[in-house]
Formats: sequence, structure tokens, C-alpha cells
Amino acid sequence: MVDYARARLNMVESQIRTNKVTDSAIIQAFETIPRELFVPKAKRGIAYVDEALEIGHGRYLLEPMVLARLLQTALPGAGDTVLDVGCGTGYATALLSTMVAMVVGLDEAGELVETGNQVLAELQIDNAALVTGSLAEGYAKHAPYDVILMDGAVDVVPDTLLDQLAEGGRLVTIEGGDSRGPGNAVLYERRSGRIGHRILFDAGTPKLAGFTKQPGFVF
Repeated sequence: MVDYARARLNMVESQIRTNKVTDSAIIQAFETIPRELFVPKAKRGIAYVDEALEIGHGRYLLEPMVLARLLQTALPGAGDTVLDVGCGTGYATALLSTMVAMVVGLDEAGELVETGNQVLAELQIDNAALVTGSLAEGYAKHAPYDVILMDGAVDVVPDTLLDQLAEGGRLVTIEGGDSRGPGNAVLYERRSGRIGHRILFDAGTPKLAGFTKQPGFVF
């Protein structure tokens, strides 16, 4: 019988605290939210491994260390409205719900969305919900967002998502990466109406479909 509480604590102590994550709210979220509930039952025994974990329909839970560092960079605040793109069953959505006013998790896999909403209800999380829709289109209904998290790697962040950032809003993602090497964690910010970005750290994780960079026109 797996002691999930101990496994969760070990994850925090060995994967998160040791990798430059110091934000107390983020650490508490990882200590509190039961990751095992967001993975298929057959995989609950490995729910706290230090790698991306496949949950079906081409979706993965991000490696805990990578997710924690992305969240720390995004600086989620108590009054923030957040969009979690490629949310899968909503693990990152649930983590964010402990730190912000409202979270919308977005995914194209209706089965995962349904499962995730059941878990959120079981955990009595009432400031978050998962919805089905196009990842690249975002979810304009509740825009603008103070934070947008992309739950997977992309080749390019579309303007449709950047346009849904509030003034001062932050989007965090992982760009690039393939079998030849990792990509980069990147922070996008809207300041004075303009979008800027900076590279944070090397990171690799499976890619979200639908964010492929289109080839340029060649004469």
C-alpha cells in the first residue's frame, strides 16, 4: 500500500525545495494537493516520480520541479484570474486554485476534463473549473488573465493566447525541445501594452499538439 502523504512530502523535499523553489504558497500547494488523484488508477503508485507522467490522450502531468519553477516565475497572486492551457485532468489547475481567485483549465480531451472536474468537486475546490475547447484559441470568456500556464511544450505561443493577457499579465511555457535536447522555459509579460519575453532555464517536456511553428515562405 502506497503512503501517498509520505510520497508527496518526499516529492516536495527532494524535487522541489532542492531546485530553487522557495515560494511558501507554491510549496504548500504541492504539499496539499494529492497528485495521485489526477492520474489513471493504474499509475497512482508512480504519481510522484520526478518526470512527466502520461495521463492519456497525449497529455502529461509536467515534471513536478519544472511545474513548480514555472509557477514561481508566474507569481500567482490572491486576486488573479488564471488560464491553464492543456490542463489534462487539472492537477496544475488545482495547485493554482490554492493561490489565486479563479482558475480555468482548458483542454481538448473531453474525457480528461470530465474526470478532472469530478476530482475538483471531490476536493471541494470551488474556484476552479475545467472546460473543453481549442488550446490555441484560449478561453476568451474570462479573459483577460493575470497568469496563463501552458501545461506542455510548444514550438510557438500564438497571438490568440498572448492577446488574452491582462496588463501586467504573465504567460509561462516551455518552448522547443526534441530528441536532440531540451527546450527553454520562457516567461512572456505584457507591459504598457507590449509583450516581452525572457528565457528562464533549460527544460524538456512532451509537446502540446497544435502549436507547431509554420514554415516561412521560401522564394
